[in-house]
Amino acid sequence: QVQLVESGGGLVQAGGSLRLSCAASERTLSRFTMGWFRQAPGKEREFVAGITWNGGRTYYSDSVKGRFTISRDSAKNTVYLQMNSLKPEDTAVYYCAAGSVYYFTASREYDYWGQGTQVTVSL
Repeated sequence: QVQLVESGGGLVQAGGSLRLSCAASERTLSRFTMGWFRQAPGKEREFVAGITWNGGRTYYSDSVKGRFTISRDSAKNTVYLQMNSLKPEDTAVYYCAAGSVYYFTASREYDYWGQGTQVTVSL
């Protein structure tokens, strides 16, 4: 079925920027929502940002609003997460997810998940 592959993670200094990519193996369903989640050691997985394929409707968690931007390129079956003004607390494994969801933040509503990419923000 649908496979998701994240890329772009790495080590950056606080205040720096990083751009994550999520490439889908095949054309996504029109009703799919793409989401970014993250999980730090000892913490639960949390929603970061989401976008719908149809209209590009976006939604962000309060912790990243104004700093992160999610976008999609339907022709490339790719979703991006531009992360600016990074903080050490942004350090986590970032996961890309896809599915026909009702709530952006409901991780259990997403059907497909990538393997994750590590983002580390140092002081």
